[in-house]
Amino acid sequence: MAAATSHNAIVSTQSHRWNGKNSRLDRRAANVRLVSVGSCCPSSGKLGLVCASGSKSSVIDPVHLPSNGKGGHSPKKSSESSLILIRHGESMWNEKNLFTGCVDVPLTPKGVEEAIEAGKRICNIPIDVIFTSAMIRSQMTAMLAMMQHRRKKVPIITHKESEQAQSWSKIYSEDTKEQSIPVITAWQLNERMYGELQGLNKQETADRFGKEQVHEWRRSYDTPPPNGESLEMCADRAVSYFKDQVVPHLTAGKHVMVAAHANSLRSIIMHLDKLTSSQVISLELSTGIPMLYIFKEGEFIRRGSPVGPSEASVYAYTRNLATYRDTLDSMVQ
Repeated sequence: MAAATSHNAIVSTQSHRWNGKNSRLDRRAANVRLVSVGSCCPSSGKLGLVCASGSKSSVIDPVHLPSNGKGGHSPKKSSESSLILIRHGESMWNEKNLFTGCVDVPLTPKGVEEAIEAGKRICNIPIDVIFTSAMIRSQMTAMLAMMQHRRKKVPIITHKESEQAQSWSKIYSEDTKEQSIPVITAWQLNERMYGELQGLNKQETADRFGKEQVHEWRRSYDTPPPNGESLEMCADRAVSYFKDQVVPHLTAGKHVMVAAHANSLRSIIMHLDKLTSSQVISLELSTGIPMLYIFKEGEFIRRGSPVGPSEASVYAYTRNLATYRDTLDSMVQ
């Protein structure tokens, strides 16, 4: 793999099997309806299929999949789903060139703008459920991005840390639930913990310990900084959570956005794209740039980053995305 792999440059259409060669795939009937393509699209006048998603009875529907007997899940063949991965916008410690790690730092004004711009790029892509880390910078990014979505559903953070929290945050209006998107926070998606480097200036740390040592701490796969996590350790928790909690929603036909951090997302992309440990350390993710994958029949297909809300090539990748966009066009006419 040549030198550094740019996040924006990943546009291959290579597909990857999700859960091993012995996984059983069953056909899942899609709930579809015919819609008239809106006149905002230059090629209007055709009928298309729109997959219905979400439930009117709950903000978030529990997903139950059959066990494969080994602690995992055997995916059922489902309708096509979208997966959006997005690194948070610039944080206040990014701006100051400090090691941030698991310190809970908010976005800068530039980071806010990056999150808004990211939202504009994905405003035509369906989203049913959002996963974020437990950190404010990823949560701000998700909320600001969703404020730009044309569907205008309200992202609501779910609170299941206790029975009382769950009871007190219950929504009693079915109409309100239907117009909401659940936001699930998880510490497993947190940034890599940088240990004793957290809060230190990156340049000053390089001057103190030497550039080679700091580079090894930051970019090696299995060497942690003092009392911190290596990328390998971060990947263990992030990928396990992704498999156990995120993939079942995709398998059930839900469209998912994950707003997280450079290293937790690098770990997930390493898993999706089957990168080696030497390849992933060269993978660079820009702040506030969404990455789109299509999940279909148990496979993840990488589709790059939407350049804008009307970028034709992105929606040409899949008929469902194109018809969803056209449905949004018809709703605002």
